[in-house]
Amino acid sequence: MTAFPTDPDGKLRRLFQRHLDVGLHHGAQLAVYRQGELVLDLAGGTTGPDGDETAADQQHLLFSCTKPFVAVCVHQLAESGDLSYDDPIVDHWPEFADDGTAKAAVTVRQVLSHHSGLTESAFDDRPGLWHDWDAAVAAMEDAELTLEPGTAAYQTLTYGWIVGELVRRVTGTPVEEYVQANVFDPLGMDDTTLGADDADDVATLVGFEEFDRCRDPGEGLETLAPREAAAAFNDPSVLESVVPASTGVGTARDMARFYGCLADGGAIDGCRLLARETVDAMTSIHGDTRDDGTLSRPMRYALGVWNGGAVNDGFGTLSGPETFGHLGLGSVAGWGDSAADLGFAYVTNGIREGSFEHWARANTVADAVRQTYG
Repeated sequence: MTAFPTDPDGKLRRLFQRHLDVGLHHGAQLAVYRQGELVLDLAGGTTGPDGDETAADQQHLLFSCTKPFVAVCVHQLAESGDLSYDDPIVDHWPEFADDGTAKAAVTVRQVLSHHSGLTESAFDDRPGLWHDWDAAVAAMEDAELTLEPGTAAYQTLTYGWIVGELVRRVTGTPVEEYVQANVFDPLGMDDTTLGADDADDVATLVGFEEFDRCRDPGEGLETLAPREAAAAFNDPSVLESVVPASTGVGTARDMARFYGCLADGGAIDGCRLLARETVDAMTSIHGDTRDDGTLSRPMRYALGVWNGGAVNDGFGTLSGPETFGHLGLGSVAGWGDSAADLGFAYVTNGIREGSFEHWARANTVADAVRQTYG
């Protein structure tokens, strides 16, 4: 295990190691930025059940923590005047919906805030085709609304294909190239890509069964059992596909830098990613529900990120609306806190049940970080 450079009493290292010792996952990374500086960078365990030692630059699948990266692309386009949050998607992508339908009125804001009503599609269950961007686009055009637009309901995979194609339509550049050139490269996120360049470089996912002492609270993505999800996403064809909602690969160090930048008003080390006013728009609450239509739990949505202060938000028991970020399928958590000027990322290769067990793990580490740096 490696550390950089400050953990005053070793509390974070001990907690981090304990999660490895009790078998919550085989390998993990934990990184924190405070006031624009990297103050913690831990890596430990192995890259899989029979893997090599995990290093701080070891790539991991980030699952839904991919979503905020591509959201920033849309916010950059809003800043430049190339689109507006309240534009209907069809203004930029006419084939997205037929004239006069409820789907034709779905806006950029509704997609970013998970209020589009297009929560799923038949394409979601066809990972063998996820490498085919044209097929994904056609599927989004053919997909029908599952809920009334304006209803808060998490868009697990559809979010990414809609946002990704919107970026391509507006810029003429594939989303994986745009996010690389306008987010990852400027920020120095050298180990992060949208879709793996080589699946062999990514840590192996392991799906764990529920703890015997835990009961299913009826929350989360119930159709994705841990072992099934691990098997699906370990498939090289999936890992190397461009799925802007779930196949970002990277490190905790890179993701903490991303959130450290946003927490500090959109700039870090002389690189301005977004204007401060745009960060405020991105991270302000746009939807607050007690019962999300997909996840069946309280959620607070901003524009491309979640807000803190909801029950089991995964950002720590002390999180509030000034905290924003995202969680990935039972394995990954990243957030920024503008009040404390913190950027946090916890990345693992062990998928546990996607509600209580993951939340308990993420919250424990988040609270320890706040006690140390908050």
